[in-house]
Amino acid sequence: MNAPQKASTDFEAKYWGTLYSILSWEQLTALWQKLDAGAGWYLYAVGQDVPSAKSSSDEVAIFIKHIDELLRKEHEEDYCGIVYADDLARPTFIKIYDPHNLGVSCGSSGHHIFPGWIMSQQAPVDLNPAVVPNNRKRWWQSLFGG
Repeated sequence: MNAPQKASTDFEAKYWGTLYSILSWEQLTALWQKLDAGAGWYLYAVGQDVPSAKSSSDEVAIFIKHIDELLRKEHEEDYCGIVYADDLARPTFIKIYDPHNLGVSCGSSGHHIFPGWIMSQQAPVDLNPAVVPNNRKRWWQSLFGG
């Protein structure tokens, strides 16, 4: 990954800050169980419009159900490794990478790979990714019409 950018918002500080990898599918299940759906989450599909309001607890629950299904179906590995959280016991910021847009995992290509989705209790800012796959735009729109 490129060198961290200077953070000018709480969201950017979390984005560029230390995050912990969810290595196993069991850890991902545990993370979802620890997550408070009513804690005031912004659900940001990177490349779509930045949400201006927090999602309802029902929307968060729907998102978790569907993103978990997508990751387990499309990440054809026996481990997770594509979800990162700021705190494994009480997460407030979660990056979720698209299984079909991982690039070079070590970042040696010199290009920043954007996550597909971010769950954040801090108001997000537009990350301006260069390309968002159309299939992911359609997936997001099927969930929330956005």
